Amino acid sequence: LAGNENGDVIHQLEHRISRLEGVLRLNKIITESGGKIFATSAKKADFDATVEKCKEAGGSIATPRNPGENDAILYFVKYFNTYAYLGIKQSLTPGRFQILGGAQLSYTNWYSNEPSGKGEE
Repeated sequence: LAGNENGDVIHQLEHRISRLEGVLRLNKIITESGGKIFATSAKKADFDATVEKCKEAGGSIATPRNPGENDAILYFVKYFNTYAYLGIKQSLTPGRFQILGGAQLSYTNWYSNEPSGKGEE
């Protein structure tokens, strides 16, 4: 596109994206923290299905890396009165956890005495 037409198309796309994000926020299925978008389908699913759906959407299962991201995930937990899966798993060392890709956790916000290894964590 020539000169100003390119800028007009970009402006139109930005406007459309902004409107779509507004609708999704009204429906309580997206929130944002630090430039990252957190979304939910608000449907119950098992862990593997959740990981797959996130990949299909071009993202990944949420792994909070700071208090703001933790709050974004907690927003869904509170609003939908349910739990949320996180992209964290137990490492080969008992009692230690890591990001699904294998990296060490740099942020945790466990309840006191958790994770306990009892029941579902």
